Amino acid sequence: MRVIKSTISAIIALSLATAVVNAKSKALPVPKSKDKIFVVERENSALAVIENNLLSNEIKGMHNFNHAVVKFRDNDGYVITRDGYIIKFDPIKEKKLKEYKTSKSAIGFVVGDNYVAVANYDNKTVEILDRDLNPLQTIKTGSRNVGIKEYKDYLVFACMDSDELWIMTDTTPKAKTPKFELYKKIEKAGEVPFDAMIDKNLYVVGFFNSKNIGVLNLDNMHYKKVPLKMETKERILKVPHFGFWSISGKYFFIPAVGNKKVFVFDHNFNYIKSIDVDGNPVFTSLSPNKKWLAVTFSGKKFPVVQIVDAKELKVVRTMKFPGMILHVRWSPMGKYIYFSVNDKDTVQAYKITGDDPNKWWLNIEWPVPKPSGIFIFEKKDENGSK
Repeated sequence: MRVIKSTISAIIALSLATAVVNAKSKALPVPKSKDKIFVVERENSALAVIENNLLSNEIKGMHNFNHAVVKFRDNDGYVITRDGYIIKFDPIKEKKLKEYKTSKSAIGFVVGDNYVAVANYDNKTVEILDRDLNPLQTIKTGSRNVGIKEYKDYLVFACMDSDELWIMTDTTPKAKTPKFELYKKIEKAGEVPFDAMIDKNLYVVGFFNSKNIGVLNLDNMHYKKVPLKMETKERILKVPHFGFWSISGKYFFIPAVGNKKVFVFDHNFNYIKSIDVDGNPVFTSLSPNKKWLAVTFSGKKFPVVQIVDAKELKVVRTMKFPGMILHVRWSPMGKYIYFSVNDKDTVQAYKITGDDPNKWWLNIEWPVPKPSGIFIFEKKDENGSK
């Protein structure tokens, strides 16, 4: 199979990027792609930009990127940094616009129609800002805060230190800016919540020290604990990540904490099965067509990704890489699957061909320093369509 390496002169060369065949070094045209990709340079305080399958730019001066997360709303880009900054940038012009420091350490955020909400570790607050990062409100929780999500006029998050779920409601939903008040608190939700996912009205939260997940129905505020069939917990080197991409039309896929399993539930949270995997899972990332689940790992299995058939619920391919895989992302059009190979300073694109994952092949590589999170921007027109 042909492997194309996108190279750059010095650091970035927009129009001079070339592609070569790995084995024979014959020049080949770079395959076109509509994906505009932003890659977190974990140790470089920068976002790498890949467009038309060429490494084209860097956005620098982005603070501590050890746990950076990028989100898009309309045509705005936002980044949260480990050292407590929320940054707004223009993903079209690839330009940093504004930053605001919400705390000493932040972990997650959501972008609503008229606000940005940041869940902080230290200090123990949730900060509400407008879309231009002007501060509006501070919600004091007395806890590290995780799993922040939005649903209708609700803002929902979990408190790690008090084992609670907080549901805030916007009391001025038609106003230019929101005003949140505590609507309901779920106490003793589970021991040490660490992340959450949301599917329509269902807020699903995971726990470090409880052998269950919690499911909150945001329409009727009913909360239930769903048991997990856990074995003896192994040492956890990297926290599993929940996410909306782990939800298919039929199943929820939930990475086990400290077990070499991915749990499968239906949408009524009836247990279906657990899928045995090679290591302790970190990401479970579902393909756009809902056919395939990519599972990444920590520890000795950092260089491994397994592909699961999301219908048959079994592993169908084990992929081995030359270094640690810190993130995986499917192309929205389903043509590629992208991997951050962190300690090899490269992002790899595998071409998806047909319905046999064993025939997917390494197509393109980009030289990105210490890459981690991969995020894809889809430009919206004036009507909000992609």
